[in-house]
Amino acid sequence: QVQVVESGGGSVQAGGSLKLSCVASAYMLSRCNMGWHRQTPGEERELVSSISGDGIKKYSDFVKGRFTISREKANRDTNTMYLQMTNLTTDDTAVYYCAADCTPPGSPGLGPIYWGQGTQVTVSS
Repeated sequence: QVQVVESGGGSVQAGGSLKLSCVASAYMLSRCNMGWHRQTPGEERELVSSISGDGIKKYSDFVKGRFTISREKANRDTNTMYLQMTNLTTDDTAVYYCAADCTPPGSPGLGPIYWGQGTQVTVSS
């Protein structure tokens, strides 16, 4: 059974910090790329940061130096991913989504991709 559950969102003042967590379970999830995305009303969902099954991390320019992604593998099927967010600004206000991209290497198509329900982050000035 696939599960992707985010937690840790909330309200914080500008300059503050939050840590998001995502517990994900799926067959062979440890091989999947995982990432954090965010979305504001009326805007496209955008990638914030990702971490591969091998631990390679990538960050979008707008969070470099402020956010840190990490991942713990409890077993081959269950992982927990974190996003430590520091020096938050009002522009970081969004719903943050966890995703696991389990597209097999070399596959011509995408998927499966599993999404969580999202967690709201609100940064006030």
